[in-house]
Amino acid sequence: CLPKNPFRAPSPAPPMNIVACVKRVPSTEAVAKPTADGKGLDAADFQYMISFYDEIAVEQAVQTKEAVGAGEVTVLTLGPANGTKEIRECLAKGGDKAVVLTDDNWQSRDARSTAKALVAQLSTMDADLVFMGRVATDRDNAAVGPMVATYLGWPCVSDVIGLEVGDGKGTAKVETEAGVETVEFSLPAVVTCQKGLNEPRYASLPNIMKAKKKPLDTLTPADLGVDAAPRLKTLKVTPPADRKA
Repeated sequence: CLPKNPFRAPSPAPPMNIVACVKRVPSTEAVAKPTADGKGLDAADFQYMISFYDEIAVEQAVQTKEAVGAGEVTVLTLGPANGTKEIRECLAKGGDKAVVLTDDNWQSRDARSTAKALVAQLSTMDADLVFMGRVATDRDNAAVGPMVATYLGWPCVSDVIGLEVGDGKGTAKVETEAGVETVEFSLPAVVTCQKGLNEPRYASLPNIMKAKKKPLDTLTPADLGVDAAPRLKTLKVTPPADRKA
């Protein structure tokens, strides 16, 4: 016999709680010069931007929410208190709210201390997916994403160039030196995003105006009770030797 309602629509997918972790970095046009004491970079003339790969992470977070049809995207960063301009840009591109872990010494942090601070906040957010860029364009370590996943005890899928998510799991295409691998993973998970995964959208003027009213919370790692002091210390910064013509 026929079911009572053979044309009943399938149950909607449950909403997803998605986090996009981003980093404020010097613009690609910035000229790096050591400070007078040789222990850091002179940032006086730097202009800043969101790391290129992190823009891909924000776009993928928004696209995933749109594909599911319900959920929320939180933009999370660790950086200076005056770095909210770049975070508002992420909100204008589809983020729903933001959390800034303020730290005046953010540029001197190593990957481990950054990961521990992010994990302290992520542990309070009940996230299903965390997106990050595969690497930050200033330090080029590609270490924070895997470290965050390790501290959380979650799967980490890195260098992702294709992604589908549903039913508590995901399928990703991963770029490797040997070619493209297809992997399946369970949620929650950390995904680091590679060039080619998507094309980040531009923020429209109406969305830029709306972003000014979206929630943006600020707190410090100390507020989260985490001891995330860097273990690495920069002893000396020198420019590379001049190349011969």
